[in-house]
Amino acid sequence: MKYITTIDDKEFEIEVVDERHIRIGERLLEVDFESVSGQPVFSLILDGKSYEAFVYQGDEDWEVLIRGRQYQVKIEDEREKRLKASAGGGSTEGGEFHLKAPMPGLVVAVLIEEGQEVKKGQVMLILESMKMQNELKAPRDGIMGRVRVKAGESVEQRQTLLSVH
Repeated sequence: MKYITTIDDKEFEIEVVDERHIRIGERLLEVDFESVSGQPVFSLILDGKSYEAFVYQGDEDWEVLIRGRQYQVKIEDEREKRLKASAGGGSTEGGEFHLKAPMPGLVVAVLIEEGQEVKKGQVMLILESMKMQNELKAPRDGIMGRVRVKAGESVEQRQTLLSVH
């Protein structure tokens, strides 16, 4: 089965070949992806390199935190993509976006203020979890809405941290 995966507005065609292999474009990769004890934490071994990933479902897409970077990931199979295209449906980048904590942790720094203009990819907040500092970035251009946390505050997984509109 082929999937169209959009990661931070960049599209990739991914084919699941079998349980241990995927094809991205022309590259065939060996993959091992396992959940760690029922948590949203996954062990990923990709072509012999080991990664730890936090994966959870957001409002409209998936949130993936890997190697200290957070990504917005949208996955559609080929059929869904064709149906949306033929119906003239496109994704609109409007409305309010709520940034939620991908994991429990400690807010190390809040780098933006309410009402401030932010650009896509700008670091808005630094969250420390399991001794790693993770930069949480703006998914799109916008104006900062309400900032609900401050530096030094502990947060729970999926807790709303701030909003962008």
